[in-house]
Amino acid sequence: MYIYLNGKVVSKEEAVISPYDHGFMYGVGAFETFRTYDGFPFLIDEHLYRLHEALHELNIRLELDSDKVIKMVQTLLSRNEMSDAYFRLNVSGGAGDIGLQTETYEEPTVILYTKPLVQTDTVSEKELILLKTVRNTPEGEKRLKSHHYLNSILGKRELSDVNQEGVFLTKEGYISEGTVSNLFWVKQNQVFTPGTSTGILEGITRKWVMNVSESLNIPLKTGNYKIEELVQADEVFLTNSIQELVPVKRFEHKVFPGAEGEVFQSYLSLYKAHTKEKRRTIDVFLKG
Repeated sequence: MYIYLNGKVVSKEEAVISPYDHGFMYGVGAFETFRTYDGFPFLIDEHLYRLHEALHELNIRLELDSDKVIKMVQTLLSRNEMSDAYFRLNVSGGAGDIGLQTETYEEPTVILYTKPLVQTDTVSEKELILLKTVRNTPEGEKRLKSHHYLNSILGKRELSDVNQEGVFLTKEGYISEGTVSNLFWVKQNQVFTPGTSTGILEGITRKWVMNVSESLNIPLKTGNYKIEELVQADEVFLTNSIQELVPVKRFEHKVFPGAEGEVFQSYLSLYKAHTKEKRRTIDVFLKG
């Protein structure tokens, strides 16, 4: 498997970084995961926008041009003889010294990883599990897609099956998010999702759902909600840039329509249409 490392294509066996990289030593790093459709990275501009926000917060100086990233993606697809793939674009602070650094990181380590996608024509349904692990609060003003993933790892350890996804509650008892997903539910043809005050990561596919709801004439609300809202819901689904839109079939003792849900199908049909258009962005994204 070939990856990009600081502008060069190398095999994963050849790839090395400094043991003094502050992404390794102190977790100073951020990343984005995305997938391609017909060789094109969907919503790449949104992913880079969020990445640059994180890099600014982490004091890492780097500007990544979307056209350059697209070329990197297509080069790796060609070198690895894949038509589509899962990608992780990772930026860490780069080599430093022992001790916490407050100055700007001027020479970050940039890696573009890739791995094959599991291709399937069927929609995978999940069982939702209420986690004992509480969702931690962001280390800064808001949650970044950073190297700090222990909370999600602890939550994922509670799951016993690949067809399960966990749901975190905040310490106040409000619904937050999944271990690797954002959460939506439907009640009386309205869609609800936890607000950013619960410490969630503002997912790219979450933002897509929020912005296309208006075009689908589906009211959508955000806020602080207790777990009873899920039990009383008509439909539940998850979002994730790699897994896309994932319907929930069961939570606790409640069975949901899963992939047959009418509202879920409305979003899924539009999502598939947008991926076929090879969209770099959606016009209303930055209005949210």
